Amino acid sequence: MSAVSSHRKPPRVGDSKVFRRTLIGIVLVLVAFVIVAPLIIIGVEAFSKGWAVYRDTIIHPDTRHAIMLTVLAALIAVPVNTAFGIAAAWAITKFDFWGRRFLLVVIEIPFSVSPIVAGVAYLFVYGLQGLFGPVLDAYGIKILFAVPGIIIASMFVTAPFVARELIPLMQAQGRDLEEASTSLGASGFRTFFSVTLPNVKWALLYGVILCNARVMGEFGAVSVVSGNIRGQTNTLPLHIELLYHDYQAAGAFASASILALIAVLTIIAKVALERQGAGRVRKTASPAEKTA
Repeated sequence: MSAVSSHRKPPRVGDSKVFRRTLIGIVLVLVAFVIVAPLIIIGVEAFSKGWAVYRDTIIHPDTRHAIMLTVLAALIAVPVNTAFGIAAAWAITKFDFWGRRFLLVVIEIPFSVSPIVAGVAYLFVYGLQGLFGPVLDAYGIKILFAVPGIIIASMFVTAPFVARELIPLMQAQGRDLEEASTSLGASGFRTFFSVTLPNVKWALLYGVILCNARVMGEFGAVSVVSGNIRGQTNTLPLHIELLYHDYQAAGAFASASILALIAVLTIIAKVALERQGAGRVRKTASPAEKTA
């Protein structure tokens, strides 16, 4: 009996049923009240005054302009940041150069700097009293309180998303395949499209989806540089705020339901990509396991 007892492992904290149920309960309560409940309320309040009010809000010229401006910002910011993320990840993971660590730090800056701070910084760079403001004004180029400022601010806050998804994966994959490709005479572009891109495409798509969702929902930096001009420089998040402050709660919730729908679609796309990536990893690993 003593010999059996001496070999028996002590129970771990995580093995306790009470601990496990308590932890799961806390998580479920937080998810219900912090995430699920607000989304449900948005849907309920959006249709609280009927379909006619909801439809009139969505087709209102100011709402349509806000949606189109938000889509325009995404159509420009996402491709630019995708190209930037690919180039940055490729350079950082495949080459050794001076300033490589500094570039990694710079890429992370938009995650650590408040969007409001970024917007204020743009005021001092492109504003009339800013660094480039007088020169831009002399040539009739308007950045702030116009569409270009919104696009630049959106590009800043979403710059790291694609690079951050690609860099860890490309570092884990190493450089052997690319070096083998170039040693066989393939050019850099052919190596990228034939070797690197197929191995990182799921991470790339995942980063693009997150980048797009962030552009659609950006508020802080855009609110500073846009000027909040109704029907001109209001993106959808800014339009929602204006409706709410105008005591048009139903309209605000109706517009917010569009962003909520985008969030749900983003989650669905994210889960689908994760399953595709996991399935690809299993298919790749199966032949190796059979050989072993």
